[in-house]
Order: sequence, then structure tokens, then C-alpha cells
Amino acid sequence: MTTEYEPQNIIFANESHKHFFYDTLKKVRCIDECHIALCYCLGINDDTRNNIDQIYDFTTGCVKPECLQKGWQTSGSLKVVRLAFNLYCNGTPSVSEDDSPDDQLMECQLYTVEDIFQCHMPLILCNL
Repeated sequence: MTTEYEPQNIIFANESHKHFFYDTLKKVRCIDECHIALCYCLGINDDTRNNIDQIYDFTTGCVKPECLQKGWQTSGSLKVVRLAFNLYCNGTPSVSEDDSPDDQLMECQLYTVEDIFQCHMPLILCNL
């Protein structure tokens, strides 16, 4: 694993996003595709930038799913966090085994592209 990142042609939302991305990459345990995706996604939103320590543990390298219940979360920041978690963990870390199957399914659905980006498949694709 490398500890340095050679930038490609990255498009940032703004200067705050850019600074957060590079500053946060310096703090992660290793620089790989998963950490790059995590840092990029969490830097998109002001709320996630301001609360990074409630979202990710830099010491253990673990995400903190409990952040999804925090009062600072907005509908936008929730989507950013779920996208970042999905890219980082390749899964749905906030799904609790203690929840009912219906609640687990509902939480999993919040990680779908359709829900995160609020898009719906065109009717033509549904008929294929």
C-alpha cells in the first residue's frame, strides 16, 4: 500500500473540497482506491467535512455507522455518507443484525444508486 497519492484529473466541487481531500488523505492509514473514494466523497459536503471524526476513525480505519443518527445530518449529508461507506466498505455497514428483516431491507435500499442520486430507471430499461 502506498502512502502518497499522485493526483489524476480530479474535479472538485470547490476549494474546500479540494483542501479537505488532500488533508484527509494524509491522515488515513494507507492510500488506496477505497480511501481515495472515501476522502473524495466525504469532502463534497460541508456537514461531512465538518464532522469527519464522527464518520471515520483514523486510528482503526473503521467507518462509524452511528454517525447516520447524529443531529447534524441532513438529507444531503446522509446520502454522501452512505455513498462513501458503500465505496469504502463495499457494503451497507449501518444495517444492524438486531433489526427486523424489513428494517434491514429498508436500510439497504438507502444505499442504492437510485436512492442516493434520486434517479429512476427509464421505462424502456424496465422492459428489457
